[in-house]
Amino acid sequence: MNPEFILYIMSDGTGETASAVARAVLVQYKQDQVQIIRHQNVRTKEQALSVLEKMQNNKKSLLVYTMVLPEMRKVIQEVSQQKKINSIDILGPLFKNFDGILESNEEKKPGLLRSVDEDYFKRIEATEFSLRLDDGKSVKKLKDADIVLIGVSRTSKTPLSIYLSFRGWKVANVPLVLGIPLPEDLAQVDYRKIIGLTIDIDNLIKIRKNRLKKFGWNFNREYADKAHILEEMEYSREIFEKHRWPVVNVTDRALEETAGEVIRIIRARMGLSGDQLL
Repeated sequence: MNPEFILYIMSDGTGETASAVARAVLVQYKQDQVQIIRHQNVRTKEQALSVLEKMQNNKKSLLVYTMVLPEMRKVIQEVSQQKKINSIDILGPLFKNFDGILESNEEKKPGLLRSVDEDYFKRIEATEFSLRLDDGKSVKKLKDADIVLIGVSRTSKTPLSIYLSFRGWKVANVPLVLGIPLPEDLAQVDYRKIIGLTIDIDNLIKIRKNRLKKFGWNFNREYADKAHILEEMEYSREIFEKHRWPVVNVTDRALEETAGEVIRIIRARMGLSGDQLL
């Protein structure tokens, strides 16, 4: 059955905004009477005119469009009036009102919403990755990490991993345990992505004693023993020096400060610039 009505959607992005608005209205009508044709990533005057040309002889049609650039909105509006095409500009009136109230940081650019959405999903993906590879888990996936943090217990590996993942980095962390060799899969990781974490001994003793109090002193007394911790730290120092991994000291540093240093090191080693991720 031929549709009684054709809804054209035109956008300089994905067209999701215009589609959502249209669906909110169409839900009140019989859907089988309507055909929806979406035109995405329309960025030039020629592309817009091509869509309008298809509509000019169809009286039972409507164009709903979302264009960020004012010159594109002007072209569509003028041609629609000339050719008697029914069209609705969704963003234009909003921009007009917002421009009178808010100051734009930069020149308007099409496609920014999709960019924001992509960044959001990258952060979600990175966070899920970091949680799966926390504390030496899923070592087979180590090679897929952007950053691998290595250190003894209580050197902020987990909170630092999660914080970095919120910034879009896929982070794995591997515990250094006295007498236990590092996982073999670590050899498959690009050495430039690996960073050692260290902490001052007195601070580490204090942190571990507080943790033992929380779980009960009989949990593992050796865990907070100074002699044992000295051995652990010497072991970690030897490992870091052997592999020539850069080392970040987390003592009395805010999480964002430590994360900033880790990112700076990774970007320098991987040749990244600005806000680039791997």
